[in-house]
Amino acid sequence: MIADRIQYLKALMAEHHMDAYIIPTSDFHESEYVGEYFKARKFMSGFTGSAGTLVVTLEEAGLWTDGRYFIQAARQLEGSGITLYKMGEEGIPTIAEFLSDKLKEDGILGFDGRVINTKFGQNLLGKLAGKNVKIIYDKDLVGMVWTVRPSLSTEPAFLLDIKYAGKMAADKLKDLRKAIHDKGATTHVLTSLDDIAWLFNIRGNDIIHTPVVQSYAIITMDKAYLFIDETKLNAEIISQLTTNGVILKAYEDIYEFVKTLSKDEVILLDSNKVNYSIYHNLGDIKIVDATNPTILMKATKNPVEIANLRKAHMKDGVAVTKFMYWVKNNISKIPMTEISASDYLENCRKAQEGYLDLSFETICAYQANAAMMHYSATEDNNAELKPEGLLLVDSGGHYYEGSTDITRTIALGPVKEEQKMHFTAVLRSMLNLSNAKFLYGCIGLNLDILARGPIWDMNLDYKCGTGHGIGYLLNVHEAPNGFRWKKVPERDDSSVLEEGMVTTNEPGIYVEGSHGIRTENEIVCQKGEKNEYGQFMYFETITFAPIDLDAIDVAYLTPIDKKRLNQYHAQVYEKLSPYLTEEESDWLKIYTREI
Repeated sequence: MIADRIQYLKALMAEHHMDAYIIPTSDFHESEYVGEYFKARKFMSGFTGSAGTLVVTLEEAGLWTDGRYFIQAARQLEGSGITLYKMGEEGIPTIAEFLSDKLKEDGILGFDGRVINTKFGQNLLGKLAGKNVKIIYDKDLVGMVWTVRPSLSTEPAFLLDIKYAGKMAADKLKDLRKAIHDKGATTHVLTSLDDIAWLFNIRGNDIIHTPVVQSYAIITMDKAYLFIDETKLNAEIISQLTTNGVILKAYEDIYEFVKTLSKDEVILLDSNKVNYSIYHNLGDIKIVDATNPTILMKATKNPVEIANLRKAHMKDGVAVTKFMYWVKNNISKIPMTEISASDYLENCRKAQEGYLDLSFETICAYQANAAMMHYSATEDNNAELKPEGLLLVDSGGHYYEGSTDITRTIALGPVKEEQKMHFTAVLRSMLNLSNAKFLYGCIGLNLDILARGPIWDMNLDYKCGTGHGIGYLLNVHEAPNGFRWKKVPERDDSSVLEEGMVTTNEPGIYVEGSHGIRTENEIVCQKGEKNEYGQFMYFETITFAPIDLDAIDVAYLTPIDKKRLNQYHAQVYEKLSPYLTEEESDWLKIYTREI
């Protein structure tokens, strides 16, 4: 099936005189997760991960993805004829290097310019300049292969009330205009869906588990244009937008509209976000290429958002605790699978007031399946849970009060000594970072060693960052804050840690063929003491759920580790027990006991 699709694509490439064609994992907005209409790379390759790029030449095909997906991609590409290129590994060519090697002089490279970001396109052209490669950017060849393609979403949007957003859209627009002016620009082209949703205090359902609305925006010093399917907007939203001076235009009109912008304008845009087609249509107008100002504004949560997030995490902690109680008490009594356990957890969340949706597809992975960081159970690989070994559950929810992301690894019965040692190391790593105190000006790279240290001490590592920013009823992965030990060009997560930034803290150990362990809480950056040395900062933990004592080997814990865990568990019991049944509360008391 996949091989047939690739062959059909090659035939279309030959018909359009293309020597190579690029199919990224993207929509028209450079979103991390995309709607069904945009899952072109999945359709053409069979690889279902959230990150990867397929490149097809007339002779061969290759797929590039990162360390989170090496195991999964190798399995899913088997028999497809597509070669897996493991990004970041020594000796692996980049996409540009691959194309430079494969394309002949005056070769022709094709892609749909609406799903390729400007920076990627420019960099690629620069590296291929020596070969005088030509570009065809206005042909969606996958659309010709994918004859029964899902439609664009028509899901309705909704307003986020000020009691949740904490700031009016009019005030956000005012702040944004000041930032545009400070950048030396007069007009801002904004295409990232989470930034637009945050700016106008609207949310939607156009991407599964990501409450955004397909739209573009152009902000001038006195006008704001929102390009959107108006049928998604109810009268209340339209009234709110027009009151703030927002002019509504059809979603697809953005491409012709940018051609009408005055040559006297100075355009602020982020070439990592704005697609190649929009950029090309701007012509020779002056451009300031910089990060969208809304990125930092959105990441620095206001006091109302922080207060709401604490409420959301209380609800979520209750749901996760009820789930853990159910699993631990029923594993040997009733049949369980990865999918049935995941469904039970989702129902626990649905029972919470203000719950809207999962914040991402739950990762419920048993034993060796958990070694794949972004594993997803299906009917074909759905493992039966047994009263032994470890179950990793990475999950989260969207509530009106915010979004959550939590991982707990649960002992279902006897656990091997090596697994306990690894579980304890991951616990120590998480506690180290949670309790960091640091001077203002630090970025995630400065602090990552606190988490990775206990794991590096064992000559082990994990092929991902230690943590990522998280949106407020928005993307579960949000720039520009994060924790990792080295800069990764495609990850915008190296900003200074500001008061109000919410970041996950999720170290792990993954052993292929055996097990995967992750323990994840969310932490909020807060101001501490200010003295002659500067402004000190610390983290407030806002995730509360028990960490399975059955999987810990206390021999590997220091006295400070025990103190930190006991203090955390005391808070878990105090905060959650009033919302549990008597049986659940009694169980929680045991599983948060001092060690």
